[in-house]
Amino acid sequence: MRRNAYVEFTQVGKAFPTPKGPLWAVEDFNLKISAGQFVCLIGHSGCGKSTVLSMLAGLQEVTTGGIILAGKEISGPGPDRGMVFQSPCLLPWLSALKNVLLGVEEVYPRKTAAERVAMARHHLELVGLADDLDKMPGELSQGMRQRVGIARACALNPKMLLLDEPFGMLDGITRLELQQQLLRLWELDQKTVLMVTHDVDEAVFLADRVVMMTSGPAAHVGGTIPINLPRPRHREALLDEAPFYDLRGQLLDFLENHASQAQPEVPNQGFAHA
Repeated sequence: MRRNAYVEFTQVGKAFPTPKGPLWAVEDFNLKISAGQFVCLIGHSGCGKSTVLSMLAGLQEVTTGGIILAGKEISGPGPDRGMVFQSPCLLPWLSALKNVLLGVEEVYPRKTAAERVAMARHHLELVGLADDLDKMPGELSQGMRQRVGIARACALNPKMLLLDEPFGMLDGITRLELQQQLLRLWELDQKTVLMVTHDVDEAVFLADRVVMMTSGPAAHVGGTIPINLPRPRHREALLDEAPFYDLRGQLLDFLENHASQAQPEVPNQGFAHA
């Protein structure tokens, strides 16, 4: 049975003013995401992926259409959406613990100080930083700083996680480690996730569904591919299975040949969910 939409973009458009008139970066963008679904949004650089995420985050106003989250229209930023950027943007004068605690104190003012510290510590422990709580950002590697950013977003217990190429600045090995860590975190409570990525392998490994955007301007949804690979997922096991490469090939084909054309839902012959 298909679940009701938890997130819904309806004819969403975003225009930016130029001397020659408005430039439509995104136009007629329609998308529904079910509660608990992990969706990756891919497309060529500059196609408007981050613009879509920014509108959902409430950081940019929608020019046309509307976005609904959990039955309420998005009208600005809020703690119901946890955002993780490509750069974690930590405050350099605060420890890892205090960087996470800053948001927790804002969102949960009625909890005791001890309860708020416990929440921040717990989420840092979940991302593998139990021994690094008191370290300053300058003492942490880029991968560790991004773990703090993920912990900070999750500690707010948002309705949805928004991830904007969170592993784009990491080396290959750290990137693979954090992809697996992110999956483990998601499996704990299966929050609804929309993640922007340009990495096809990453999208297939993480997502329940991959949404492909056409090239801009006036970018929109060009097609979607359901990723019916079994969960829990482990990279080594998936790399031994033909369906992983079939799905990867479908995404690469879209990006290489159909990025400017609207495409229907793309079926696949992957595994059914376990």
